[in-house]
Amino acid sequence: MKKICMVAGWGRYPVYVARALAEQGYEVHCLGVVGHADQAELSKFCVAYHPIGMCRLGKIIRYMRRHEISDFIMLGKYFKWRLFRPTSFLVHMPDWVTFRAFASYFLTHKHDCKDDTLMLAIVRLFEKFGLKMGVPTDFVPELLVEEGILTRTQPTESQWRDVRFGMKVARELGRFDVGQTAILANGVVIALEGMEGTDRCIERAGTLCSRGNLVLVKVAKPKQDMRFDVPTVGMQTLETFARAGGKVIALEAKRSILVDRQEVLDFADARGMVVCAVQFAENENNSWNKTVSENGPLKDSESGLESSVVYSLECSVESGIENGVKMNAEETA
Repeated sequence: MKKICMVAGWGRYPVYVARALAEQGYEVHCLGVVGHADQAELSKFCVAYHPIGMCRLGKIIRYMRRHEISDFIMLGKYFKWRLFRPTSFLVHMPDWVTFRAFASYFLTHKHDCKDDTLMLAIVRLFEKFGLKMGVPTDFVPELLVEEGILTRTQPTESQWRDVRFGMKVARELGRFDVGQTAILANGVVIALEGMEGTDRCIERAGTLCSRGNLVLVKVAKPKQDMRFDVPTVGMQTLETFARAGGKVIALEAKRSILVDRQEVLDFADARGMVVCAVQFAENENNSWNKTVSENGPLKDSESGLESSVVYSLECSVESGIENGVKMNAEETA
C-alpha cells in the first residue's frame, strides 16, 4: 500500500481529499495544523492523525522519514493572521529546522514573505530531504469547478458587468500575491481580500454595503501553482455571503475548487443566488481573452435564456491596479 502524508489546514477540502485517498488505496498519515484541521472527520480516513504547530516543519520531515513516506500534500486554509496574535509564538513555535530555513525571510528580511514565496521555500526545503509535494486536486479532479452557470438563477446584465470588472481586479490582486477575491456592487469595488481571508472580506463588504446585491469574484493567480493555495469555496462561504447580502459568486473555471457542491447549489437556488464559473485563456502577449463558454453564450437549461459575455482583458499592473482598483477606491472614499 502506497503511503502519503497530508498536512491539513482548515475546511472541508482536506476531508474530501483524505476520503478519496483512502478509497484509492493510500495509507494516509495526517498531520493536522492546531486550531485549523478537523481531527474528528480526518481521523475517519487516516491511519494516523497527529496535531502539529503551523511552524513545525522539522517535525513533519522527521515523521515522514521515520515512517518511510516520500510523498506529501499540503491543503486547506492556513490562517496567516493567527501568526500575528500575541500567543502565536507559543502555539506555533518554530522548530530549529523552520527557524534556519526562514530566518532570512522573517529576521534579516532578505526575502519577502508573500504566500507563494513562503510555500515555494517549503517545497525546496522538503526536496532537500527527498520529499515531494504533490497536487491535491489530482486525487479529486471532480472538485475543480467546470465552466458554466451552476444555479437556476442567471446573472443580470449589471451583475455580469461586475463579474467582468471583478475578474480584472482579482487577477491583478493575485499577480501581487495579495489575495484571490474581489467583491463589487454596481460597478464599485467594495472590498478586496487580504490576509484575513475570504469570509472576513465578505463580512467587511457587507458592513460597507449594507444594501446588498454583492458580486464576489474569486480567481486563481496568473501563474497559479496547483500544489497549494487554490481558490476554494464551500458552504461556509455561501452562508457568510448570504448574510452579507451577496447575490453572485463567480469562480475561475477549472482552477477553483467547489466543495459541498450539492449543498452549495441547493442553498443558492433556495435564495435566488447565482454560482457560476468563467474561464481565462492566456495568450502569448500576457493578455487574456475570456468567453463565458468556448462555443458562445451560456444557456439556462430550463429557460433557454442567453447571457452573452465576451470581452478581452489586458492584464497589466499599470492598467489593472492604477486604472481599476485606484479609481474605485477614490469613488468609495
